[in-house]
Amino acid sequence: MELFTPEVGLIFWMLVAFLIVFFVLAKYAWPFIIKGVEERKAFIDNSLESAKAANERLEGIREECDRMLSLTREEELRTLKNANEMRNKIVAEAKEQATVEAGKLIAEARLAIQKEKKKALRDIHNELVTLSIDIAEKVLRKQLDDQPAQRELVNRLLEEAQKN
Repeated sequence: MELFTPEVGLIFWMLVAFLIVFFVLAKYAWPFIIKGVEERKAFIDNSLESAKAANERLEGIREECDRMLSLTREEELRTLKNANEMRNKIVAEAKEQATVEAGKLIAEARLAIQKEKKKALRDIHNELVTLSIDIAEKVLRKQLDDQPAQRELVNRLLEEAQKN
């Protein structure tokens, strides 16, 4: 058996080539590869730190947003409460004004009714006076047809006028 067969020689040369490539890579390429990996690691670490900081800022923004929403809701409730108070005040004022106006209208209606009542009573009185005069005239005409009755009535009226 031969120690240096073509297969062993090929393996030997492959091993030598591998060692040369390994040595060249170890001497020149590995530092650049390791430097690149370390830079990449540093970049990833920085990115993670930036992401963490961004998450913290985002959480702060969320808290601020929640706080602003809470303040907005409180302001909305205050505004609604003020609006309700103003509505109630306006309604109360309108009711009070309506009551005053109704009182004025009722007073005016009462005055108008009293005036109409007085006018109606005056008209009735005038009508009664006219009727009374008409009746008296008819009665007197009947009584005054007679000459002696006329003289007696005139004398009596003159006596009453002198007494008054």
